[in-house]
Amino acid sequence: MTATPVPSTWAHLPFFTEVFPRIQAALAIDTRSILPPAPVRFAALEHVAPKDVRVVIMGQDPYPTPGHAHGLSFSVEPEVRPLPRSLGNIYKEMIDDIGTAPLTGDLRGWAKQGVLLLNTVLTVPANDANGHKALGWQELANQVLDHVSRQPTAFVLWGKQAQSLAKHIHSGDHLMIETAHPSPLSARRGFFGSRPFSRINTWLEQTGRAQIDWTAS
Repeated sequence: MTATPVPSTWAHLPFFTEVFPRIQAALAIDTRSILPPAPVRFAALEHVAPKDVRVVIMGQDPYPTPGHAHGLSFSVEPEVRPLPRSLGNIYKEMIDDIGTAPLTGDLRGWAKQGVLLLNTVLTVPANDANGHKALGWQELANQVLDHVSRQPTAFVLWGKQAQSLAKHIHSGDHLMIETAHPSPLSARRGFFGSRPFSRINTWLEQTGRAQIDWTAS
């Protein structure tokens, strides 16, 4: 089995010594195709060091369609067409909000600017959405939120599962955006019209930090 490298700037989190070995053992005996590939399972953390996190967008678990997930929540490889429906709705809201959206579904351009795109669960069996929800991955999300919320951060919690993590966020001068999930099942119940992208940039500007270029690749 290909190893999943621990992201060096996050290796201090207790998760990596106390929980991750147990998850690795469970993955080693799972005979199904596991997504995303092992080398990119911590891609969200590899792209953004703790000190550089400005925005956190929490997802649920990786896309279960082979070829889609590459380690960042909501993001897909640039050649993927059509876009997953949740991401399509995110772009629809972005166009309504700021008038533009990226040309592909690859969100690594956001990560380069300090947007942490972290799923609550970091693996999924192919074609079995939420199939690894009981492995224990959630503890990593809990610890990441605890750590990054020690400084002012914009937190985007779409849907009830993400919002249940709010208890791990320290009180502070944060921007909290909590709305319905962009899924087709719920987007019209408060996600559309929530204008998260302009709200984040206004907040960043007010706190003396550079805005996010949401169309960057």
